[in-house]
Amino acid sequence: MRIEQTTLTLPPFPRGFHLITDHIIEGFPAIGDFDTAILHLFLQHTSASLSLNENADPTVRRDLEALCSDLFDDKAYYRHTYEGTDDMPAHVKSAMLGVSLNLPVTKGRLNLGTWQGIYLGEHRDRGGSRRIVATLTGR
Repeated sequence: MRIEQTTLTLPPFPRGFHLITDHIIEGFPAIGDFDTAILHLFLQHTSASLSLNENADPTVRRDLEALCSDLFDDKAYYRHTYEGTDDMPAHVKSAMLGVSLNLPVTKGRLNLGTWQGIYLGEHRDRGGSRRIVATLTGR
C-alpha cells in the first residue's frame, strides 16, 4: 500500500460551476504512478463545493448555477451576512453539495465515465483561490 498527498491551489474562478478535471490531473502527476488506487479530494473551504457531473456541455454548469441561485440566494431569514449577501447562500450550497470526492484510479488514469468531470462550485461572487488536498491510496 502506498499513499501520496499534495495540496493543489486553484486560481480564482467567478461564481458558478467550473470543470477542474485537468487542474487535478496536471497538478498531481503522481496519479500516473498508481495501477489501482482511490483519489480522495478535499476542498478546504466552506463557501465552495466539489461534485462530479457532465464534462461536455457547458450549459449543464450554467443550469446548475441557475438552480442553486434560485433555491438558495436572497432569503430574508439569513442572519449570517457579515461578509456580504452572497456569504450564507455560499455556505448552504457548500453544505448541500459537499466538499469531497472519492474517485477510482486504474492503470494511472482517473477511471471516470465518458461524460464525467470534476466540478468546482464557486459560490461566492469573489471567492479567491481555492485549495484542494488530494490524497492517493493504492498501489
